[in-house]
Amino acid sequence: MNKDQVKGRLKEVEGTVKEVTGKVVGNKSLEEKGKVEKAIGEIQTGYGDVKNDIKKD
Repeated sequence: MNKDQVKGRLKEVEGTVKEVTGKVVGNKSLEEKGKVEKAIGEIQTGYGDVKNDIKKD
């Protein structure tokens, strides 16, 4: 597991927490920020996966 995969997964978790918190307290802005952060984390994780796959070959 490389640093991009780790950072991406952490970003996904942070985004999920913000999204859920926004839903619970009724803060649409926080909820949307969480969704965006989660998507960025998924992209970064995917980038790390590709990087890892290339390194193996």
